Amino acid sequence: MTLLLIHTGGTIGMAPGPHGLRPEPGLVEAAIAARLPEGVALKAHVFAPLRDSADIGPADWNAILDALDAHPGLPALVTHGTDTMAFTGAALSQALAGAGRRVVMCGSMQPLGQGGDAERNLDLALAAAQAPGVGVDLAFDGRLLPAAGLVKHDSHAANAFRSQPQDPGTPPARKRFELDRKFAVLSLSPGLPASALGAMLDALDGAVLRVFGAGTVMNNPAILAVLRSAIAQGKRLRAVSQCEAGGLSPGAYAAGAALWEAGVENGGRETPEAALARLWLS
Repeated sequence: MTLLLIHTGGTIGMAPGPHGLRPEPGLVEAAIAARLPEGVALKAHVFAPLRDSADIGPADWNAILDALDAHPGLPALVTHGTDTMAFTGAALSQALAGAGRRVVMCGSMQPLGQGGDAERNLDLALAAAQAPGVGVDLAFDGRLLPAAGLVKHDSHAANAFRSQPQDPGTPPARKRFELDRKFAVLSLSPGLPASALGAMLDALDGAVLRVFGAGTVMNNPAILAVLRSAIAQGKRLRAVSQCEAGGLSPGAYAAGAALWEAGVENGGRETPEAALARLWLS
């Protein structure tokens, strides 16, 4: 059996330096090689330079997918920083829908060799990657979490992640993230100037709108006019809830009717990260 490692960077592969933690080349590869059982070989694809997850984006998602395509059929372990783990999890889950690949993501809140969670997470990820099954999961704090609906809900704790159930989706129209398409996640907030929302949408091809509760929006004619204008220009707007769980229920409140009448898409139970990947791949 051969296991594919795609090491992007992140805390798990860092070591102390003169100015704080910094990427340590070879650290993750050595830790995995020491844990591989007899008869299992490792093939490594390592980002150069290693990247902090704050810098990970669509081009990197494409690079991970390219590495997977270059090694068809191999189960894969993707080591990654935690800050954008939910975005990459949603991106890979959707891009690989129906592909029959086994991908296990792994990261940690503390680096390898520091007496923290890294070794425990890596052990779980290696066991999961070698086990039968398909799909994209995150190995973290003793649990395998579906990567499609990841939420980083704590910035420090070892159990930093949750996974919100996502409605089944169909394989996407696109298999890569086109870098010339511009999407973002925008949050509605009380007092948001319509001009500010309009300026942001002017620079985008579409956006995920984080709306209130089960799907409501302020009764502000100027805000609603901006949304209608953006959709009339062909921009795609997809609504998700600002609540971590529960999703949207169109029609539950009159305060949300204007969203759907304007043509805003219902993201249902999607996380913002999942909705963003959906826009990019459709």
